[in-house]
Amino acid sequence: MWFAIIGTDVADSLEKRKSVRPAHIARLQDLLDQGRLLVAGAFPAIESEDPGPAGFTGSLILAEFPSQADAEAWAQADPYIAAGVYADVSIKPFRKALPPA
Repeated sequence: MWFAIIGTDVADSLEKRKSVRPAHIARLQDLLDQGRLLVAGAFPAIESEDPGPAGFTGSLILAEFPSQADAEAWAQADPYIAAGVYADVSIKPFRKALPPA
């Protein structure tokens, strides 16, 4: 099943994000290579593709996992958690409707 993983950043997370982003992206690339990643990206703090020092307020990952427990375990192992980028993470089952596969 698909799951939405929504991370909410702590205040002033930009430097923490930058320091572990390569490891975070590598985990997402693994999901992509396995055909299990629908989309992933960050929420800019301002309306801009490159928010500069304003940074980001969080992230969204839509990925496929066998169960909610597996999605939660994967999310908890993310480098952004270990580095203190996220204040919290929520995980919700997601049913894709459009576009069709």
